[in-house]
Amino acid sequence: MGTYAAVVLSGGAARRMGGVDKSALPVGGRPMRDRVLDAVSDASQRVLVGAVDVVPADVLVVREDPPGGGPVAATAAGLALLNADITLVALLAADLPLLTRAAIGDLLKHLDVENPATTPPGGGPLARSGTAPPLPTTSGPAPAPSAREGFASPADDGVAPARGGLGGGEWGHDGVCFVDGDGRRQSLCGVWRVAALRAAVDRLTVERGGSLAGAPVRALLAGLVVREVAWAGEGPPPWFDCDTDEDVRRAEEWVR
Repeated sequence: MGTYAAVVLSGGAARRMGGVDKSALPVGGRPMRDRVLDAVSDASQRVLVGAVDVVPADVLVVREDPPGGGPVAATAAGLALLNADITLVALLAADLPLLTRAAIGDLLKHLDVENPATTPPGGGPLARSGTAPPLPTTSGPAPAPSAREGFASPADDGVAPARGGLGGGEWGHDGVCFVDGDGRRQSLCGVWRVAALRAAVDRLTVERGGSLAGAPVRALLAGLVVREVAWAGEGPPPWFDCDTDEDVRRAEEWVR
């Protein structure tokens, strides 16, 4: 599958949970962010973006600029630490306690690293960000809300799409992410080409006059060619994010 890195975003405001550091909340006896880091333990680099003191020895920690500047600023900070030979990066929220190695492997498989110009081997259509076609509803637990608490992806705010993706070819694609049972894209549970994300960061920085503070993820991914994948594996949905206390309780039930 090639070398991949992981950037885990841990800077959400958690307003619906009283402003706590929700990524530190335990699920199954372990902080959510630790469970996410475990899911990418085979990554060649792991970067955690946020105000975190204790992490495994091989995990790099960085803050977004400005602190609390949102998911796009955090993404830029994480990308800046990646080695030059890294071509793929898993971009993940830190509040995904049900994420697994198998789910990351599924995303990497669907990104079709070796030949991005081939016909996609099932698993979901390609779509430019912001123009996703509807997907059939899948069975399983009720879907999580699509908006990220503190890392929301609101409707595109008039940002012009970038000129095409970087995958190349009829089926070229710049990234892959899960969609929930209602076809809502889970952009912070995906794997992306580093070159595509860096180009998107550069474009958006220029468009916003040099600052990424408060920029929505939708604006970052505008124009990228995305493959959307419905989870078909065993167990609970790996994209399930915990934005409320009730979400944490549901996650606890799933991991028992």
